[in-house]
Amino acid sequence: MPIPDLRFTRELLSRPAPGKIDVVTRLRHFAIVSYAVAPDRVTPHLHPRFECDCFAGDDGAPRVWVSIVPFEDQDFRFVRCPWPKFRFGQTNYRTYVIDRATGARGVWFFGTSLASWTVAVPRFLWKLPWHAARMQFDCDYDAAAHRYRTYHLATRSAWAPVELELEDTGAAVERLAGFDNLESGLVLLTHPLIGLFYRRDGQLGTYRVWHDRLHCTEGRMRNAKIGLFDRLGLVPFSEQSQPHSVLIQPESEFTIYLPPGKLPPAPA
Repeated sequence: MPIPDLRFTRELLSRPAPGKIDVVTRLRHFAIVSYAVAPDRVTPHLHPRFECDCFAGDDGAPRVWVSIVPFEDQDFRFVRCPWPKFRFGQTNYRTYVIDRATGARGVWFFGTSLASWTVAVPRFLWKLPWHAARMQFDCDYDAAAHRYRTYHLATRSAWAPVELELEDTGAAVERLAGFDNLESGLVLLTHPLIGLFYRRDGQLGTYRVWHDRLHCTEGRMRNAKIGLFDRLGLVPFSEQSQPHSVLIQPESEFTIYLPPGKLPPAPA
């Protein structure tokens, strides 16, 4: 199968001007832990408008990433009203898709866990598939060595419990299996700016984010127990010790464009 030739273009790296209710937030302990799985595990969870954005696995068969993306929002705040600020843990669960109608790439969210009472706003006002959780990050970052000494996340949640322990090599990512061109893999995995999902009322929803290019270090898995991936049949517990890749970014700033909306119908 053809491997896409994707680049960090000026368009991807140019920040759209935020509006009055848009949000900026500094993320810490940002990680992308990805598994390469057969598309037939993922397709049942997608709307038919979308197909898996596949690459070739080691055996030449198509694979698609599914990723758990944990981080801690340090100062979640509105652009035009920087006070108050909110701090909370968050974990996104996603895969990578192509819109059959437009050809656009994006990420499909299975859902999000949020460790804050503010989860009620996206959940009930905008019908996002977000769920309450309690999260504890036990992380120790060595700034001189540019690596984590310790990275551990424990999440208590009826919807998506997690135990995750990572090792940080401190080395830059040099290769992503399935991609001869590292930049293509990094664009696809670390720089999706359009999110898609089933709203809680069953309709299709979408929202946009922006961030600068990430410069992740390569991590390794020490321990993983990701309840949602096992329950959905995406990655059984028995396979979670062997991710496709572990990428770690100690800090990055994101812009979130609000409000999220319903996805417009496919062009005729």
